[in-house]
Amino acid sequence: MSWLDGRRFDAVILLFTLAFLVALRHVRLALSANLEPVLGPAGYWGRQRRAFRTLRNFAICLGERYEFLQFPDRFVVEVEGLEHLQSASRSGEGLIFVTAHIGAWETTSKRLSDSLGREAHVVREEEIDPRSQAFMQEILRRQTGRPATTHFAMNDPGLGLELLAALRRGEVVALQGDRPRTGGQTAMATIFGRPLALPSGPMVLGRAAGVALVPTFSFREGRRRYRVFLREPIRVAADTPRPAATAAAAQRLAGELEWAIGYAPHQWFCLRRLWE
Repeated sequence: MSWLDGRRFDAVILLFTLAFLVALRHVRLALSANLEPVLGPAGYWGRQRRAFRTLRNFAICLGERYEFLQFPDRFVVEVEGLEHLQSASRSGEGLIFVTAHIGAWETTSKRLSDSLGREAHVVREEEIDPRSQAFMQEILRRQTGRPATTHFAMNDPGLGLELLAALRRGEVVALQGDRPRTGGQTAMATIFGRPLALPSGPMVLGRAAGVALVPTFSFREGRRRYRVFLREPIRVAADTPRPAATAAAAQRLAGELEWAIGYAPHQWFCLRRLWE
């Protein structure tokens, strides 16, 4: 990304999008099927266009992800909904930014943690390939601006305790809340009239720490241009049995996911089929 720019960037994106569109048939089918409840039914060529647009956006966001992590000053990021931070962080308490596989979430966590002036903890998935994991860790180590502690989500029960302690110190945690890990606890919700299992971890963490969850979404609006939306905070009721409180918060989060997907359907990067 240090030299790939302009027409070269566009050409490489188009080349890889077309190649993966042909090679990854199961992903193509999943994208078109997942978008049907959002955009309505479509014919064969309509489904192929939807899959192509989504894969192209995914390729662009993935490329710009590495560029942003190394050269954040090249990017313009506008934020809407900053007033929600005031109501979410009462008396300097910690807060949880909960986002999804929509747009480019790295722009969200990095810029917001810089602007808040607080210690930030970003939870992300490990890369599949060990070499990619080592490469990503090196990029994160060299990041400029206010440092954020990066945690890689693994089957480590100590991570939850570490994040809980950080929230109680008034720090910030950023994590994804739309895709449960294999074997992880989930809470059922409804989105676009269909069932969706969400990871219960963000809700359980917010309830235990007594802090708000702020749904946060970053949408690509052009080359190196993003718009971040902070949505109304979600508080998990502490005076309600935990299963009911978690389910209610999960449904509110599902409503925010539905809004975000409806705002930019082709920036929703769910590459597996959700519903039959």
